[in-house]
Amino acid sequence: MNVEPDKLLASAHRVLDIELEAIANLKQAFDQQFIAACQIMLACKGKVVVTGMGKSGHIANKIAATLASTGTPAFFMHPGEAGHGDLGMLGEDDVLLAISNSGETSEVLSLLPVVKRLGIEVIAMTRSPESSMGRYADIHLSIAVPREACSLGLAPTSSTSVTLVLGDALAVALLDAKNFTAEEFALSHPSGSLGKKLLLTLNDIMHSGDRVPLVAETSSIRDALVIITQKSLGLAGIVDAEGKLIGIFTDGDLRRVIDAHKDVHNTRISEVMTRNCFTAHREMLAAEALNEMENRNISSLIVVDAHNRPVGALNMLDLIKSGVV
Repeated sequence: MNVEPDKLLASAHRVLDIELEAIANLKQAFDQQFIAACQIMLACKGKVVVTGMGKSGHIANKIAATLASTGTPAFFMHPGEAGHGDLGMLGEDDVLLAISNSGETSEVLSLLPVVKRLGIEVIAMTRSPESSMGRYADIHLSIAVPREACSLGLAPTSSTSVTLVLGDALAVALLDAKNFTAEEFALSHPSGSLGKKLLLTLNDIMHSGDRVPLVAETSSIRDALVIITQKSLGLAGIVDAEGKLIGIFTDGDLRRVIDAHKDVHNTRISEVMTRNCFTAHREMLAAEALNEMENRNISSLIVVDAHNRPVGALNMLDLIKSGVV
């Protein structure tokens, strides 16, 4: 099927223009009803239960997920399943956020008498406060749009975009009201990149025990090279008689030793090691260590305790594997 590229682009541009217009009109929904909805959700001692059917259900599911990840306990309840037992998910301390563009979705409407009987407050998102759901709800939030982006005017397009944005506005308003922090966000996203950056410490990823490459200050360069090769971290920590770190020896130091024609068998490692090296503590965030390593142009480091005794080691590859990079 041959379609002119310009026609395809024209359709895409038209959709964008229509949906941008719909989202701009959404500002009218940020009124006293929006404030009241936020206050109800802030005062909620249970969970915000979000429901919707069809396309509204897909959007409701996403809104519930956004609320839950930004500090407002929430989950999605399928209205069809709710009518066959899942309504038991709702508790008297919960709030119901019901979504339907028409406000006449039978699966949702059939739940509302029971919900009201339980004394649960209802926030409805529909295009009209005069819809059945709008009249039944304690709070009505308008998702009316001038027109759908679908050229037939039938498929939910502008209306679902507006609903999604309104859900985001609620979630972020609640987040700000609660002073929800990035660290709290990370706690609900421990597997995501942000979670790793805010939660992962060097203690979680460092090599410890016998895997830490250490040699005594009286050892030869050759002894240090053997340890570096065995441990495969690109460096060796040099310790004194008390086990305290006094320096490191890296691949870069080895190149300088070779250039200076040093005797690797008879030269003590303490004569060629790098002193005053950068070290880290086990509680340091992995992301913070990564920044330090990049700023100092180093690829490996030693982790020490409060007495400057080595307790761990890691290199850039360890940070990459951890997902921090």
